[in-house]
Amino acid sequence: MKTRLGCLSNKSDSCSDFSEFLPPAQERSSRYLKTFLKTEFSDENIEFWLACEDYKKIKSPAKMMSKSNKIYKEFIDIHAPREVNIDHRTREETKMKLLEPTPNSLDEVQAKVYSLMEKDSYQRFIRSKIYQDLLNRTQIYCQRKSV
Repeated sequence: MKTRLGCLSNKSDSCSDFSEFLPPAQERSSRYLKTFLKTEFSDENIEFWLACEDYKKIKSPAKMMSKSNKIYKEFIDIHAPREVNIDHRTREETKMKLLEPTPNSLDEVQAKVYSLMEKDSYQRFIRSKIYQDLLNRTQIYCQRKSV
């Protein structure tokens, strides 16, 4: 999904590098998808995924414990303010893994949320006006650049 968002479109051969026109790939990918997900009231999915990516970079066990607790309370707990849509088994297994967090403790739940976004939200996103407008602006820019 990140690659697809980063590339935007393979339709135009006249412009192979969008880097001058658009922000860095991950920022670009998440920014437009976040905007779309907010319109659908489901931006907690991308926010959770990004929080997991940040979590994986933590080296300190104390910071890892703190960040995992924050993520659990914000996204995973049944009463979380931004609860992601996961099954009971995954929720319980994640809760147990976070008793002694490791860099991989959130991998399974992150993969499930990613899969949900890829199969559902992302498919709607690429048909959305937000994405179509971005695609059109990018193609216009590439056409102008090649002239």
